[in-house]
Amino acid sequence: MPELPEVETVVRGLREPLVGRTIIGMWHDWDKTLHSPSPQEFAARVAGQTVRGIGRRAKYILIELEHDVLVVHLKMSGRLYVASAEDVYDADRWVHVRFDLDGDKQLRFSDVRKFGKVYLTDDLSRLLGHLGPEPLDQSFTLAGFREGLKGRRRSIKAHLLDQEIVAGIGNIYADEALFRAGIHPNCMAGELTDEDAELLHLTIRDALLAGIKHEGASINWYRKADGGKGESQNHFYVYGRMNLACRNCGATINKIRVAQRGTHYCPNCQPERIY
Repeated sequence: MPELPEVETVVRGLREPLVGRTIIGMWHDWDKTLHSPSPQEFAARVAGQTVRGIGRRAKYILIELEHDVLVVHLKMSGRLYVASAEDVYDADRWVHVRFDLDGDKQLRFSDVRKFGKVYLTDDLSRLLGHLGPEPLDQSFTLAGFREGLKGRRRSIKAHLLDQEIVAGIGNIYADEALFRAGIHPNCMAGELTDEDAELLHLTIRDALLAGIKHEGASINWYRKADGGKGESQNHFYVYGRMNLACRNCGATINKIRVAQRGTHYCPNCQPERIY
């Protein structure tokens, strides 16, 4: 599933071709993709609204309209891109929602697995109010992060995947951040020292910024808004590198299951601790 760096890359790629365009109409062929409101109300409300800006909250794409916000969650296989009406792409085979724009353009949402969701709302807090702080924002403070760790009897990997704790981190960048901090993914969150927490607070940001720099990881379905692949997968320290040599120490990267997710770590750089 695309995480914060992948979604941020898509957002940046959509700004130039989409901001300032007016939505003329909407087509869809899979009702479950349109989470809310009803397809009929959705089409009626969105028509005639102009795109004022594009942003991101956690793993959600936020397309700011005049009166509403068009919210897209890519889930496992979603792709969002702008194309001329006459253009045909391979991804078009799985387009389930399309917004017709002025200038003979279209905003297309392609989703092979059909897990993606599209929302139209005038109240973002009702939809996204449960999310924790943005890890690249000033709201993600060290004090708040440390406080959230206290007494937690679950693995630090599971803790980082909790979107109410910190928004936008998924399996990939949790593994990368933990490696950079030298913390074993099975370590109990509540047993981290203040020094551990401070270092992890920094490496979360470092891992995410590296992901954005390399425009996301095109491991499975993820593609940028222009259809190109990201390069982050070529720069990972541990994720997807099972049985390969650690870039830091040369030990063999292991893969285990933590929080029901495949988890990569270096046994030498991230040793298990006895408390």
